[in-house]
Amino acid sequence: MNKKNFKPCDLVIFGVLGDLSTRKLLVCLYQLDKANLLESDTKITGIDRFPGGASLLISTAQSSLNKFLAEPLNEEVWQRFSARLNYLQLDLTKIDDYQQLNQYIDKENRMMINYFSVPPSLFKVICLGLKKSGTLTDESRMVMEKPIGHDLASSKEINDAVSEVFTGDQVCRIDHYLGKETVLNLLALRFANSIFINNWDHNAIDHVQITVAEEVGIEGRWGYFDDSGQTRDMLQNHLLQILTFIAMEPPVSLRAEDIHYEKIKVLKDLRMMTPENVAEKTVRGQYAAGAIKNKTVPGYKEEEGANTQSKTETFVALRVDIDNWRWAGVPFYLRTGKRMPAKQSEIIVQFKQLPHNIFTESYADLPANKLTIRLQPNEGVEVDVMNKRPGIDEQIKLQKTKLDLSFSETFKNSHIVDAYERLLLEAMRGNSTLFISREEIEQAWTWVDSMQNAWAVKGDEPKAYAAGSWGPDDACELLKRDGRSWSS
Repeated sequence: MNKKNFKPCDLVIFGVLGDLSTRKLLVCLYQLDKANLLESDTKITGIDRFPGGASLLISTAQSSLNKFLAEPLNEEVWQRFSARLNYLQLDLTKIDDYQQLNQYIDKENRMMINYFSVPPSLFKVICLGLKKSGTLTDESRMVMEKPIGHDLASSKEINDAVSEVFTGDQVCRIDHYLGKETVLNLLALRFANSIFINNWDHNAIDHVQITVAEEVGIEGRWGYFDDSGQTRDMLQNHLLQILTFIAMEPPVSLRAEDIHYEKIKVLKDLRMMTPENVAEKTVRGQYAAGAIKNKTVPGYKEEEGANTQSKTETFVALRVDIDNWRWAGVPFYLRTGKRMPAKQSEIIVQFKQLPHNIFTESYADLPANKLTIRLQPNEGVEVDVMNKRPGIDEQIKLQKTKLDLSFSETFKNSHIVDAYERLLLEAMRGNSTLFISREEIEQAWTWVDSMQNAWAVKGDEPKAYAAGSWGPDDACELLKRDGRSWSS
């Protein structure tokens, strides 16, 4: 990221002492400061309900940096960064109290960016409080964290409330997966390399797999998670956003509106789930007690504060079909779950086998090429190809070889940017390319609602799977019926 001139900001973080802010936002803002990507006059004002002054936020930020930075704290950068920090104790439900923000905001010389790191139930009252405070200008922006609703109706309600104060161009709907290097690299792989441009459709590709697996359980978020489940928490946003990048048509340009247009087309082409097809297209699961890395962990219903009658899914796997010319007959298999054997996010693009094998004496069943895009850990790209084994034998002997582009190895001297670093900077620059449009979110909810409604009609309940496994056995059957299998 090269520094470009843009106006200094008043970055206001609502919920600054919460988990997201302390674990990610403050750390990424420090990294941006370290890279000299924050304007010298940019200020950061944290808002939360706990009593304290600037010293509370400064000590919190220092603890977070010492805990989450991979390298020691740079004292010069820390002095510069900590001088930017202010803190305001505020009851977010009291609209009149937002007037206090005026003592921290300089709307003549700085642009106001409001980061809503709070539950969506507070979005409307914050917007009204900001409007009444008089701190907003036409340049002001707001950043919304997911989840933006739990279905189409609630998503529209939230977006309608926000739009009463902020116009479309002022709203940044964030999905941090869109800031990951490897997700962005999909654009380069697909549209800057003829080898993929000309082989990226049903003629060359057999199927696609997208896996987002988590080792952790609900991490004390029982109330939130049991109301949402893995489908709403992960599938509706992260996995569908990845799918649109894989499946979209080439955009006219890299302008935000052109990319959003192509992504929306993909979401509109997703085949709807119905009570008639949902059982054969989807699998829901809920983790039971088990072991991860030789450590015993409790089941979902045994977690602290659990509802022992809960029917919320912690795992979902499904076959997604895209009804257009490019992807006709190419299934997309998606899965995401908690208490998996490993933390892993990856995309597998499985190409078709060759119609004829001339190397039968060396390799009776010639495997197809496979493209693996690792989002985490160890971000990078691998291509499985067949190669001749060195030797002077008369017979040509083949072996599978990986062409490996590991970001950490290939770009050893480059800082691998955290997704939130990129997205925070783009919000301050006013670039909406990496944020999600309202229509994208609502189209995604339309499709997810069709699945949720079909499950309700069928009375579908999640199947138990042992913590530390890859989900219920039925998840494997989902692919086995099609003559395929998960890559791991």
